Amino acid sequence: MANAPAHRAVELKRGLSYFDLMNIVIGAIVGSDIYIIPGLTAGLIGPFAIVEWIIGGAMAMVLAMVFGYCAYYVPNVGGSYAYVSKAFNKFYGFIAGWSMCIAEIIALPVFAIVFTNYLQYFIPLDNAATMLVRVVFVVVFVAINIQGVKAAGRINDVLTLAKLAPLLMIIVFGLGSILLKPSLAGNYSPFIPSGLNNFGTVMVLIFWAYAGFELGSLPASEVVDPKKNVPRALITGMAIVIFFYVMTNVAVFGLTSSATLSTTAVPLVLVSTALLGTAGAVITGVGALASVSGTDETEVLGTARLMYAMSADGLLPGAIRKVHPRFQTPYVAILIEGAIALGLSVFSGITQLISFAVFNLAICYLFVCLSLPVLRKDGDGGLRGERIIPWLGVAVSLYLVYSTSLTDILIGTVAVLLGIPVYLYFSKTSVGAVEAKLVSEEEILRVNLAKQDRFLARLVRWIRGAVARGANGTPAG
Repeated sequence: MANAPAHRAVELKRGLSYFDLMNIVIGAIVGSDIYIIPGLTAGLIGPFAIVEWIIGGAMAMVLAMVFGYCAYYVPNVGGSYAYVSKAFNKFYGFIAGWSMCIAEIIALPVFAIVFTNYLQYFIPLDNAATMLVRVVFVVVFVAINIQGVKAAGRINDVLTLAKLAPLLMIIVFGLGSILLKPSLAGNYSPFIPSGLNNFGTVMVLIFWAYAGFELGSLPASEVVDPKKNVPRALITGMAIVIFFYVMTNVAVFGLTSSATLSTTAVPLVLVSTALLGTAGAVITGVGALASVSGTDETEVLGTARLMYAMSADGLLPGAIRKVHPRFQTPYVAILIEGAIALGLSVFSGITQLISFAVFNLAICYLFVCLSLPVLRKDGDGGLRGERIIPWLGVAVSLYLVYSTSLTDILIGTVAVLLGIPVYLYFSKTSVGAVEAKLVSEEEILRVNLAKQDRFLARLVRWIRGAVARGANGTPAG
């Protein structure tokens, strides 16, 4: 089992219902991506992108189920960090949490940037006004999250409905137009105008649009009846998002040719204008602003809980685990997120950093998927598909790593490895002490099998047990 927490965490206030958490999951996923990716994929692979949205949704659902099942066994704050720490040890838990932190925090300033870009559709902004809006954007959502998860959850409920409204409008009016005017179906042809050479690139873009469900498991200690509500919220939220994403793309590609879609940065505004004129464009523009705002609010909410959990275990600076005396929220972690987001939002090129976020998320997903069989062994919950789902998740995670570019892999690997010295420092493990134990293969094996709370120990014990059971003809579970 994992090491006992180095520091006693302060009890966080339970204020999130199933409905709140489901909306947090939806809010974390549905961001600016659905408003821009149809245009990008149209130029790369054409209407076949619809098929990739379905495949990407299935991949994301597998991983969401893994996170939901892990939350059933470990209904604690910290998400991936808590699951992997429980299954193996705090080192692997830290690496999983570190990878997720990198991906999520790097994405935060992007929302401030995208928000100002969409706002300029309504109000022209000069450089000074743009920076002011970004500052206000970050400060408002930091303040909301410090006041508590119930306030943040209620705000997110409203934003979730606002961001789904324009998508529903496009689906209803778009599919209605295609049915009433069958000639529009010609826009689906050619279905794969330039072949499948860009399949992997498109899948990475689409999966990024689905990413965010993992944030729904982070505030588990603040959810009412987490063992029941966290898995339900993750799976239900993901199912709703898949429906909206797939049907939106069916409508978009049916209403407009791929050639036209590939030339615009605001494909949904283009389609809404064609459907309902200026009114459609305004509805979609407002929805885009709500979408960006809701996702940013959810990212702040979830990532702060991950940082809090890692700090509570003594693996990040102690100040991060401080809880506000009145609101009972990890306010220092939230303030740090806000400061980083504000600082990075100054650089308009920050969006380029998102490309390696999928790699970092895939590393986190891989550790979580490997953890579920271990957690299930400690307490079989009889959850549907819990024996096969984690291995499907492993395959999905490895495919995502494979689909990223060499540059993404190199930068992402360096970013993940930087977490090792951070862990060694805060866990009070010196490099010399580690090297002293690695004197021979026999010593490595002896230490790993004797100590569950050292680096590879839990994993080695689990693999050895699985092999032994296989040799004896005993089921691995």
